[in-house]
Amino acid sequence: MWETHRYRVSSRLKSKLVQEGAVLGMEARIAVLGGDGIGPEVTAESIKVVDAIGRRYGHRFDWVPGLVGGRSIDERGTAIDSDTLNLVLGSDAVLFGAVGGPKWDDPLAKVRPEDGILKLRKTLGLFANLRPVKVYPQLIDSSPLRADRLEGVDFVIIRELTGGLYFGKPKRRWENTRGRRAVDTLSYTEKEIQRVVRVGFELARMRRKRLHSLDKMNVMETSRLWREVATEVGHEYPDVELIHMLADNAAMQIVTNPNIFDVIVTENTFGDILSDEAAVIGGSMGMLPSASLTSIPKLNGRRRRGGKPSLYEPIHGSAPDIAGRGIANPLASMLSAAMMLRWSFGLHKEANALEGAIDGFLAEGYRTADIASNDQVPVQTAKVGDMIAAQVGD
Repeated sequence: MWETHRYRVSSRLKSKLVQEGAVLGMEARIAVLGGDGIGPEVTAESIKVVDAIGRRYGHRFDWVPGLVGGRSIDERGTAIDSDTLNLVLGSDAVLFGAVGGPKWDDPLAKVRPEDGILKLRKTLGLFANLRPVKVYPQLIDSSPLRADRLEGVDFVIIRELTGGLYFGKPKRRWENTRGRRAVDTLSYTEKEIQRVVRVGFELARMRRKRLHSLDKMNVMETSRLWREVATEVGHEYPDVELIHMLADNAAMQIVTNPNIFDVIVTENTFGDILSDEAAVIGGSMGMLPSASLTSIPKLNGRRRRGGKPSLYEPIHGSAPDIAGRGIANPLASMLSAAMMLRWSFGLHKEANALEGAIDGFLAEGYRTADIASNDQVPVQTAKVGDMIAAQVGD
């Protein structure tokens, strides 16, 4: 599976693709960090469909595997080692699966699988995490929310990814005569806020020109700074409507009135929680992709020479209870791969083709176990990959 694929395109197809404005003959080296649980299963299917894209459009993809998470702890004693980090730094993009599982859940453990993804985010400077939330018409019945609240829902949550509670110091636990204690520190600088808010404004400009900035300025100093800086940056984007909203109010609006949102930008912890909540309105976490970026997104493609790669992963986690059973939903991973084609490589035709194939798969009534109704026979993980690959290869 881990091979370099080079495909030839017929002159007739090449002429057609050129007329369509496609990029031809692109080469890319992609680090594949499958991780734990269902991570390797879903990334394998994404590789399958991207290779089908390569056959159709004449691109070359070099897939290079690396260890991360619990598997890396077991084999190398750390959640990610220098070999994997060097592999990533030498790649054009990273396709990530998931990390974690009960085997490594000891709260007293000094090394945890999640340390691997946190280290990657910090090393690569992946400060902006884009999580699209799209309700597919075919899956409205899979959501616990009323159908009339879901029609046309299509927004993006941008989560600040390298600051806040997950990285602030001090972070420790201890015990004294009064008992056990622990502390995490929520800290943000002006520059950290500015850069992620700018990503929000830039993306809103590409969409419906509405940006919700979420905070808890009524009780938190960091949120007061967040709102102040967001307002200042907003003066640079007079064409984009900036709406401040408290994060707890946004949590309610996401499930009662999600159509009000276009682009949301918020700090690390709020973004983590709210994007997982938003998965409910789409019917399953197995449908939500993400992209972790190193810079403001551009429509014209590949990262600058010498820059660090961006990372693409589904948000669903490792789901160890279903690992190895062939029932995992690989669509979120495939949608993440489509984001990779678009944001890292500028392959918009190819990304559209992959997303269109997923739309077609759902429109034809096929379902994976997490989104199937009681009377439906779910499609197995590998079969989903086969079907989507066949469609994008046509």
